[in-house]
Amino acid sequence: MTVVDTAVIGGGQAGLAVAYYLRRVGVDFVVLDDQERPGGAWRGGWASLRLFSPARASSLPGWPMPRAKDGGYPTRDEVVGYLAAYEERYRLPIVRPWPVAGVEAAADLEFLEVRGTDGSRVLARTVVSATGTWRAPYRPPLPGLESFAGTVIHSAEYRSVSELGLGGAGGDVARERSAGTGRRGVMVVGGGNSAAQIVAEVSKEAETWWATLKPPVFLPDDVDGEVLFDQASARYRARKQGRPEPPQQSLGDIVMVPPVREARARGVLKARPLPLRFTATGAVPREGETEEPLDAVILCTGFGPALEHLRPLGLHDSRGRIPVEGTRSVHEPRLWLVGYGGWTGYASATLIGVGRTARATADQVRDFLDDGGR
Repeated sequence: MTVVDTAVIGGGQAGLAVAYYLRRVGVDFVVLDDQERPGGAWRGGWASLRLFSPARASSLPGWPMPRAKDGGYPTRDEVVGYLAAYEERYRLPIVRPWPVAGVEAAADLEFLEVRGTDGSRVLARTVVSATGTWRAPYRPPLPGLESFAGTVIHSAEYRSVSELGLGGAGGDVARERSAGTGRRGVMVVGGGNSAAQIVAEVSKEAETWWATLKPPVFLPDDVDGEVLFDQASARYRARKQGRPEPPQQSLGDIVMVPPVREARARGVLKARPLPLRFTATGAVPREGETEEPLDAVILCTGFGPALEHLRPLGLHDSRGRIPVEGTRSVHEPRLWLVGYGGWTGYASATLIGVGRTARATADQVRDFLDDGGR
């Protein structure tokens, strides 16, 4: 059994940022990561995934991300490589694979007990949960989708078009009904950046129905994630200083990275409304219209916080979140949460944005320990 001042759960971008600052403030800690190798959630991204910010605006604390090899936006593999090199550069104490089964108060109440799925235990005076959202994909209740006999996956599971099985058996009905083109039908659901990038890729191999709740908003070609982050930062500073907030474009709008621009040139970035209902072999657009055949549905519908490992503490609210002040749990003063989105810190779910909350968290953890756990 391991005993430490702080256990950080999660070895992705948030966990690494917290570890960087915990080392700087002299806290004894360990990072518990359930992955076999470095890279966090980025390892699960699809092969062609790209950031929508340049490397200079996508770095963790202390060490800039190297420029993308093609001079553009970093690829998934380049981000994974950077995270692996980052933890090696700072020789962070990461234990993997170490899947966490649960966190609960230890019998003597001085520690929190982190239990591994294999029965291992870590006793920690403080815990920082940094598991992100990738393990909690949101799947909306779309009418009739449960009856659809084709492939249904979330973007968290999507890797490439070849893995959709569009060329194998099982899609004969849809193929025969696809207007004689021989191309399969795929619906991509969602109006954000992930959906746009996946539409750009899938549309090269299949008849693609891009289904959105409302029309997607495309940013100008010269506006990317770096610009959006700078705008959001200006609003954050104004709010903190009590000044009027300047206007900004939404972080949910679509950045025109090269694959998406190429899809625009092909004329395939044409979103349609969500279908009226799904059937066993496709979807009906509107009442009275003919079913359109589909072989697969890809849900690019977002994520929730991956916090099941904290259920034993009894802290979750009705939204599945844990109430916090800053990043610190309101009802369990030995617990902090980093990297889950705006409710745990401004831009904390981004590579460049997580550093601010990671630093504040490390300072609070140090102060808590120095004060004897009060």
